[in-house]
Amino acid sequence: MGDATAFSSMDEFCGSTFWDANETWWTTDPDFTPCFEQTVLVWAPCAFFWLFMLFDFWYLKASLDKNIPWNRLNISKLLINVGLLVVTALDLIMSFVKKGGDSELPLYGVDIWTPIIKLLTFLMVLMFIPLNRKYGVQTSGCQFMFWFLLTIFSIPRCRTEARLHQERGQIIGSQQAEPHDFTWETYQFASFFIFFAFTCLMLILNCFADQLPRQTKYYRGPKEIPELSASFLSRITYSWFDRMALKGYRNPLEEKDLWDLRPQDSCKEVMPTFAHYWNKNVRKNYKRASGGQEPKAQFSNGKVSFENPQSNGRKKGMASIMPPIYRSFGGIFLFGSFFKLITDILTFAQPQVLSLIIGYVEDFAKVPQPEWKGIMYSILLFVLASAQTFILAQYFHRMFIVGLRIRTALINCIYRKALRISNAARKASTVGEIVNLMAVDAQRFMDLTTYLNMLWSAPLQIALALYFLWQQLGPSVLAGLAVMIIMIPLNGFIASRIKTYQIRQMKYKDERVKLMNEVLSGIKVLKLYAWEPSFEKQVLDIRDKEIATLRATAYLNASTSFLWSCAPFLVSLVTFATYLLSNEANQLSVEKVFVSLALFDIMKLPLTIIPMLTVDIAETQVSVQRINKFLNSEELDPNNVQHDASKPHPMSIENGHFSWGDEDEMTLKNINMQVPKNNLVAIVGTVGSGKSSVIQALLGEMEKISGTVNTVGKMAYVPQQAWIQNATVRDNILFGKPYDRKRYNKVIDACALRTDIEILSAGDLTEVGEKGINLSGGQKQRISLARAVYHNADLYLLDDPLSAVDSHVGKHIFEEVIGPKGMLAKKTRVLVTHGITFLPQTDKIYVMKMGEISENGTYAELLKNRGAFADFLMQHLQEGEEEEEELNQIKRQLSQTDPALVAPFEKAILLARTESLSDSISVTSADSLMGGSLRRRGKRQDSYDSNASAASLKKKQEVEGKLIETEKSQTGGVDFAVYKHYIKSVGIFLSVATLVLNFVFQAFQIGSNLWLTQWSNDKAVEHDTGLRNMYLGVYGAFGFGQVVSRYLSGLALALGGLHCSLDVFTKLIRMVLKWPMDLFDTTPLGRILSRFAKDIDTVDNVLPQIVSQFLSTCYSVLATIVVISISTPIFLAVIVPIGFIYYFAQRFYVATSRQLMRLESVSRSPIYSHFGETVTGVSTIRAYTVQDRFIEESDNKVDKNQVCKYPSLIANRWLAVRLEMVGNLIILFASLFAVLGGQTNPGLVGLSVSYALQVTQTLNWLVRMSSDIETNIVSVERIKEYGETKQEAAWELEEDKKKPKNWPEDGRVEFKDFQVRYREGLELVLRGVSFNISGGQKVGIVGRTGAGKSSLTLALFRIIESAGGKILIDGIDIATMGLHMLRSRLTIIPQDPVLFSGSLRSNLDPFEVKTDDEIWKALELSHLKAFAKSLTAGLNHEISEGGENLSVGQRQLVCLARALLRKTKVLVLDEATAAVDLETDDLIQKTIRSEFRECTVLTIAHRLNTILDSDKVIVLDKGQITEFDAPSALLADPKSAFFSMAKDANLV
Repeated sequence: MGDATAFSSMDEFCGSTFWDANETWWTTDPDFTPCFEQTVLVWAPCAFFWLFMLFDFWYLKASLDKNIPWNRLNISKLLINVGLLVVTALDLIMSFVKKGGDSELPLYGVDIWTPIIKLLTFLMVLMFIPLNRKYGVQTSGCQFMFWFLLTIFSIPRCRTEARLHQERGQIIGSQQAEPHDFTWETYQFASFFIFFAFTCLMLILNCFADQLPRQTKYYRGPKEIPELSASFLSRITYSWFDRMALKGYRNPLEEKDLWDLRPQDSCKEVMPTFAHYWNKNVRKNYKRASGGQEPKAQFSNGKVSFENPQSNGRKKGMASIMPPIYRSFGGIFLFGSFFKLITDILTFAQPQVLSLIIGYVEDFAKVPQPEWKGIMYSILLFVLASAQTFILAQYFHRMFIVGLRIRTALINCIYRKALRISNAARKASTVGEIVNLMAVDAQRFMDLTTYLNMLWSAPLQIALALYFLWQQLGPSVLAGLAVMIIMIPLNGFIASRIKTYQIRQMKYKDERVKLMNEVLSGIKVLKLYAWEPSFEKQVLDIRDKEIATLRATAYLNASTSFLWSCAPFLVSLVTFATYLLSNEANQLSVEKVFVSLALFDIMKLPLTIIPMLTVDIAETQVSVQRINKFLNSEELDPNNVQHDASKPHPMSIENGHFSWGDEDEMTLKNINMQVPKNNLVAIVGTVGSGKSSVIQALLGEMEKISGTVNTVGKMAYVPQQAWIQNATVRDNILFGKPYDRKRYNKVIDACALRTDIEILSAGDLTEVGEKGINLSGGQKQRISLARAVYHNADLYLLDDPLSAVDSHVGKHIFEEVIGPKGMLAKKTRVLVTHGITFLPQTDKIYVMKMGEISENGTYAELLKNRGAFADFLMQHLQEGEEEEEELNQIKRQLSQTDPALVAPFEKAILLARTESLSDSISVTSADSLMGGSLRRRGKRQDSYDSNASAASLKKKQEVEGKLIETEKSQTGGVDFAVYKHYIKSVGIFLSVATLVLNFVFQAFQIGSNLWLTQWSNDKAVEHDTGLRNMYLGVYGAFGFGQVVSRYLSGLALALGGLHCSLDVFTKLIRMVLKWPMDLFDTTPLGRILSRFAKDIDTVDNVLPQIVSQFLSTCYSVLATIVVISISTPIFLAVIVPIGFIYYFAQRFYVATSRQLMRLESVSRSPIYSHFGETVTGVSTIRAYTVQDRFIEESDNKVDKNQVCKYPSLIANRWLAVRLEMVGNLIILFASLFAVLGGQTNPGLVGLSVSYALQVTQTLNWLVRMSSDIETNIVSVERIKEYGETKQEAAWELEEDKKKPKNWPEDGRVEFKDFQVRYREGLELVLRGVSFNISGGQKVGIVGRTGAGKSSLTLALFRIIESAGGKILIDGIDIATMGLHMLRSRLTIIPQDPVLFSGSLRSNLDPFEVKTDDEIWKALELSHLKAFAKSLTAGLNHEISEGGENLSVGQRQLVCLARALLRKTKVLVLDEATAAVDLETDDLIQKTIRSEFRECTVLTIAHRLNTILDSDKVIVLDKGQITEFDAPSALLADPKSAFFSMAKDANLV
């Protein structure tokens, strides 16, 4: 009755009927009443506009641009809009003129209100035209939708007006009737059609976007993303992406084809908001100790500062990243959620329409309904589905953007934190783990955002589905619900188990990657020692644990997927059974069955997603905790160092006590130090006495326990181990400062880098590999020094910068740079040094002992004291370190200061005369000779020899300065071979089993549905319970078949995936460890590591899941087509063109998307490698205070990654919209044919339409999955590629067993016309070397740079293989034996001491074959026993990554201990004295002389005095032996090269 009153009041409003069901519904020719057309159909679009106008205002506010120029488009819009206003105003005026008053036509409400509503709306639209223009908004969705609705809703009135016009014409034409006054009707007719024409024009104009704004906040160049200026229509259909899709289809996309990033997503826009909320949150979480004023978040000149959770007084709890994330990105997220809500509601309209269609078909047999209703239902279904498509696409798009922004914010947040984290906190996690925070945990968020809305959407969908099901089946739905509810805790239990396993697997993965990182960093040493098997075993042991957890996870995953795929069936079985058995009267009708099935289907998705979501959220929870822990870890206290300019000296420490963050261990005690302005202060002391720690204390890197440290002025710092970035040599020196040629050249000369740079292939623009891999230690050290000098700071902290360079280069640098006449003479300098030569020239000396300053004073004062310093000096002089004039100088100084000391010194000096040092020689280590193109300079400027050879070298190969080959991102399709490889790894049997079982499962499913159709159509069931039970029983049997086949197929796949994981990893590690050395030199570590981390992870976790989803979607698409074709065979005719469209969309998409994914992964690794580099060099970055520049670099790298990431997300949406439209067409045709084809079997129609309704989702998934398989199978491709690279020779050969057990017994080494080159296509480094060394001889090898000294030793170990000639040891050709046999029987003490994390014992004896006594004996001989005894854990003392917790000298001694343990007949010493102070050097020399008396010792000499007592000396030049004789014989011949070297060194 309420309806009737409402209608009657509307009737009065119009003066005619508002709604007439007979005219609109119960007729074969439907039409609306004129009143309905003029009210509802006009008001609805206007209401829509007023409702959504708010969004338009929001867009105006959020726009970053201003001022669009007037142009044709917006002027036409303006004019037409004015036209509309005029027409509407005329309507209003005319209705006053023509109606009411004295006219015979009464005036109704509709005549006044409808024009007024239209007027107001058009005025509002008119207002937006100049507003949008002013604020640079190029398109408006709300307006487009308004014009669209207005046009569509005016169509019924068009028909009405046209008919009325025709009737009027007939009335006027038929002369009988009395004349009518039709002016008002004719006016309405004309005005409406003008109005309609204008509306259509406005709709067309609104399909286009306006021009570019003139003022933009960010530069909008030619490469800007078209989306920014795309129209609304183009945005919802993603047609602005077509160009990219086409381009990507024609030829593989490259980086230059990509668009710029949208400014809204760049770090510059995302960071400040996030930082603002993070700082707020920090302040809320940490009560301020003092009630001070709260600082605002600072955004000075675009730099964003994050506050430190540690510094603000008392801790209330961890500051979490979650609240800032909600506050920063919640807005867009909620907007997206709104879309989700609409689609959820639309989903449920579909089953209702389905029941209408089934009703239509059922009536067809009895009393047919008019045909237009059937057509309308089909079209309605199509429209609902299409609306859902467009809205869903927008929803996902929004979610992806939120995900991207969160990832950007987190990566930047973590990066900024890493620059400020304290050393203790940094030690708590390895570099790998910190990088993982970025690579894995921040990525997690991105993956989760898309699904997060399911948290509310899933329960909503389930609730709605239950409501509609109740209407169909009544209370028996509860039985089905019970089944679902029982499933949930079951699943929850499984999910929690999966989570525990996953955490465990993450832990193993971290361990494994960390170990691999070390293995790859120290690969050269592993090869020289033949230790690969031991480390391979360690890695595989971790991998086995990992596989065990994976296996458990696989079983659990199989059971969840089984539970869920059977859930819908079980639910429907239980529900139908309950429904039938609960009451005799209950019968299944077709409509009930299929509407219920459709609703159960809708429930399937939310129910499947809930458990996945719980797992995902749990994982993200873990990630959040890890990130929070990191972001809340301690930061360096900025108050460690004061900058009080009123103090007298620029650098001072008063009563300082410092530790490395372990409260118990005090590293430095009672430090008092003053460094006056422009003075040079030296710190000396033995290894491990705390010299470097003092420098770190001045930098503020150490935890200050008490005392004060004060520095005033800009700092420059040269660390003991140079930190070199992966950039050009010049960039490493400039370090962000502008290039000033004069100053730069001065610095280069002063640091003796000129010759090096000349030899490098691309000069100072040569790229330096990761960690400076292609430079020698000395070069790295000098570049690091040059960086400091170029920086032109006030204070210089030099931590032993001369250790790695040869003595006369050291002298040159001291004179030119550090000393009183050097470039830094006017600066304040602190120098840690081992060289006593320079001490007289320093202003003050501090002597360190056991972490305290034992004495200080000038050189003369310290000598007078005759304390620790005098002993130190004596000891050094006896080692014969000093050159003539220096000895005299020391003597002079002594005679002035303390004549009593002269006599003992004279003795020491006499001793020293007999041996002395020289270095016209310098040494090339293998990796420094990267392909020979990076030769080192002759250390002496006059060594014309090496310069000449360098020049010729340079001409011969203009190898460009790029050493690292850029990562290939493959283009084009993935080879079939890769799939074959994968299937083989999975195992043929398991692969086939999976396919067959999936097929069986699908067959059972279709069977059960057809059986249901049969049953619901069978009218006999109503009277025969026996028949009914038979139907029910068979239905149950079908279900049982589904359950079994599904579980087995899930299991087969899971086991196959495991088998593959095992197989692939083992192969990969075996292959990579067998790579020849040069491959490691040219492949960056990070790239190899990413194979072991990311790609293996994909094979472990991602691929199996994708493959299983792919198979099930593939089969269900086939099933759908089969079912629809059974019910309406004519459908097959449509399937062909639809298939074509589908295929093309898919090809376009896959080509573009695959390439985008590849580009994205290539652009992702620089973010992480830059981050890793930053974490390693953080103390240098902090010392120079260039954090901001590094932050900016990181931001740029993140942005660049987004540039590749964003289009690939859009490609997904682009495809989704197109494919879902294909699916919607299938729905349209399936339902149209069912309606029009005179199909009389309602069951089949129900079945085919309900299958069609699912097909949209499935089609979409299918392409998704097929392209996911393609993108992820790339991991297999990359691993396969690494497994097929060239290998070094075999490690073990059968013939080895025939060789003598204890070969080499004598240690005879013989080279016969031996030639070698570093890599294919490079020239020879050794050109026909022949010599013979008898067993037990001591041989020194000398020669200028690049003469081939290192190559000799590398060839001996077959690190580089011979290019001609051979090497015999004890008469056996080394080329005939396995590498391990060879390498394990020789010993080397390498140049760089490399240690691995693990116990001290495992570093000495990884194969665990030696007894404790042997190890202690070796430690005693290498002077480490006292140190090892002092450790609480003794031999089990944990050594940290890279041996960080031992000093460099101690590491060198550990290497000596290794050699003593192996004790083979042949020992090679490679420049082993570079980074060691003279004391340690002395110890090493003594030990070698006593312990290796019987062995053949080859020494690559660094100082001539170390080889003067050897039996023979080999002098190499340009890869050939120029002299080979006893040193005494060579010295006796003034023409020999050796003589001239000795002369240079004042030995003769």
